[in-house]
Amino acid sequence: MSTETTASVSTHILDTSIGRPAEGVAISLSARSGFDAEWKPLGGSATDADGRCKDLPALPEGTTHVRLDFETEAYFSKKQAAEAQQDAPRVRDSGAFFPEVTITFAVNPGEHYHVPLLLNPFGYSVYRGS
Repeated sequence: MSTETTASVSTHILDTSIGRPAEGVAISLSARSGFDAEWKPLGGSATDADGRCKDLPALPEGTTHVRLDFETEAYFSKKQAAEAQQDAPRVRDSGAFFPEVTITFAVNPGEHYHVPLLLNPFGYSVYRGS
């Protein structure tokens, strides 16, 4: 939840290769106060069955930049193993082309930032949602 002196962040992931939410993707959150400041790890979480991460840590006062790190390789490895057990056709040769996705963006105090990630084994897209 944002306040007058802090911003807030939420995210969700849609696996566009199957048209469903991406469950169990680990996400780490970092913040800094100024473009030349050191990144401060704040913690993380993982996406739920709806592909949402509802419990990211709060941003500290003075945050100007946020970084979300999505651990996509483990997600695609688990998905590939599940497909193999079901004798499903293989969609790709191995793992994820992008083993991790890092999104960095600027924030202003008092605003909420929802940052959806549209993900597939060979690409991704991100935008500021509502």
